[in-house]
Amino acid sequence: MALLSYLSLSAFSLRTKLNVGAILASQVGTGLSLLLMQQLIQPQTFIATSAFVFVLIFISAGACAWFISHFATRTLATSLTALEVGLLNFKDNDFSVTIPVCGDRQLQALTTLFNESAETLRKERQYIYQRELLLDKVIQSSPNVMLLLDDEQRVIYSNDAARHLFYQGNRIDGFALPDILVHVSEELSSALQKPKGGLFTLSSDSQEEDETWHLSRGQFLLNGQYHHLLLLKQMTHELNRQEVAVWKKVIRIISHELNNSVAPIASMVNSGRIITKDLDDAKLKMIFDTIEDRTNHLSQFISNYARFAKLPQPKKVKVNWPRLIDQLGQHYQFSLLGELPEEEGEFDLIQMEQVLLNLLKNAHESGSDASGVSITIESFTVLNGKANERDSDGRVIEGTVIEVNDEGAGMSPEVLKQALLPFYSTKQSGTGLGLPLCREIIEAHEGRISLHNRDDVGLCVRVWLPSNEG
Repeated sequence: MALLSYLSLSAFSLRTKLNVGAILASQVGTGLSLLLMQQLIQPQTFIATSAFVFVLIFISAGACAWFISHFATRTLATSLTALEVGLLNFKDNDFSVTIPVCGDRQLQALTTLFNESAETLRKERQYIYQRELLLDKVIQSSPNVMLLLDDEQRVIYSNDAARHLFYQGNRIDGFALPDILVHVSEELSSALQKPKGGLFTLSSDSQEEDETWHLSRGQFLLNGQYHHLLLLKQMTHELNRQEVAVWKKVIRIISHELNNSVAPIASMVNSGRIITKDLDDAKLKMIFDTIEDRTNHLSQFISNYARFAKLPQPKKVKVNWPRLIDQLGQHYQFSLLGELPEEEGEFDLIQMEQVLLNLLKNAHESGSDASGVSITIESFTVLNGKANERDSDGRVIEGTVIEVNDEGAGMSPEVLKQALLPFYSTKQSGTGLGLPLCREIIEAHEGRISLHNRDDVGLCVRVWLPSNEG
């Protein structure tokens, strides 16, 4: 019976229970009062009182108790209803609701605490939302490829670089990793299927430099399920920079030591000439001339290497394209193909002129006729979707492409892959610093340089310079 009574009462609201309790209390009080009156008043008089009056007293007492209780609990009911609605909004992750502060001191404290909690949750949610936006912006703008997989090797999350590497910029979330690897090269597929990370190389066609990548793997437990994180980083340019930095350090050390030896030798040659000038010996003069000639050659050799090791940062200025073409034409013969860009270029004029003169010199020494050497300069927008050719916001960027073409013998695949490395030269008297110096200058301008055999005959050297307004 007690359980049934509890279940029946639990179906009513707190205000109804309070009203019922007040009515029952009033009825019990009225009944006790009547019993007391019966004991105090003479029974003949008490019995003579009409039963209708007693019933009327009970009803009036109950009605008064209900009215007073209902009036007294009206604020409690409103506050409890508002709290219930507010908590339901919290359950639905809606923290924008506030409830009015009213009622007695305890209800006011409770509603104030609810409103303060809602304000704190709103601020925390806004802070978390902003952090998530910032984190997503950083991840999406990163040139590193990021893939998050579940235990079934399905893609849960991928950034923009991953979408361009694996699926030409299309969304890959929800795809199985084996299905994605069908669209990539065999080297990349093999590297991703290995259980361990590390460096691996992606070979391109014979006209492009091989790309070096680093794969790192991570695993963590989230919501009771294991997740697998794959990070791919393009290391080609970084390794090239490190390699060039090492070469520069070696060059500085060698140049310093050679200069310490060349300077005394040159001084001794001059002293020997002065001491033996009266001997008039042809053989002795030839010895001195040979030593002086080789010393001057060695000094020039050291100077060229030192210039590569101490290349200054470019000082970009506005450059008029027709004027630059006229200056280049005073040194080497070439044909200008197409129209020049209407916008002025912006780069270090001295350094870029050195690059183009070196490329024209190589074109003329390639075995090509002077009439077969040409230059093309045009504005160009990067549209191939490579992550390292996008800016920090992930947008495609604009720039200028300069091509120097010749009709010589071209280069073999082995030479193409090593021609931009320091000290590599196919010329008998070459220093192997011409193209590496060009590469250093171009990359200091945040550009790219590449060598390509032309379809018909000869070589094409392509230089891409980004636009500052891209």
